[in-house]
Amino acid sequence: MDKHIVVGVHVTERVKHAGEVQKVFTEFGCQIRTRLGLHEAETGVCSPNGLIILDMVDDDAQVASLKAKLTAIDGVEVQSMVFDHP
Repeated sequence: MDKHIVVGVHVTERVKHAGEVQKVFTEFGCQIRTRLGLHEAETGVCSPNGLIILDMVDDDAQVASLKAKLTAIDGVEVQSMVFDHP
């Protein structure tokens, strides 16, 4: 592993867009090392927005493709960080 690639996916109207987002995650399942989903939840209340953090395998082309497909979904914003190893 030459670097850590972390991709943040912010989903608005989570219930409406979750199926499309999950379809992309499934397509790139072999490139996703770790997935963490965050949203506010209380008894009887479920946040309409969510944040998913992905730790990706070191494959720039696959990560770029995943980001492009997610960004094409309405209500989804994607940002990433790359940590190189010396």
